[in-house]
Amino acid sequence: MPGLYLAAIAVSELGMLLIDRRWRLYLWADARRALRVQVVGVGMFLVWDAVCIALGIFMRGPGPWQTGLLLAPELPVEELAFLWFLCHFSMVVFTGIERVLAARGERAGRQVHR
Repeated sequence: MPGLYLAAIAVSELGMLLIDRRWRLYLWADARRALRVQVVGVGMFLVWDAVCIALGIFMRGPGPWQTGLLLAPELPVEELAFLWFLCHFSMVVFTGIERVLAARGERAGRQVHR
């Protein structure tokens, strides 16, 4: 079923966007900064992919779930979508953990001062 992998990535990204929006963790906290981080992160991963493709380390495997659309030789469109999701997921987890730890620190500080 062509496109199933891309659809799964899109559904996962939609879920990440909903979590992000609900708690204003990343894109909804500061969209400009987040988009810059996304572009830099995805760009770095694409450079990494390009180097590994050139060295013969990465290659596109056959799969009935892929669209078959390529951005470059051995670089399927799904890779770009996955890298976007990976960066977004990483930053939502990072900012979420940061917020939880900050809240714990505030609570611990209040308990000490009682």
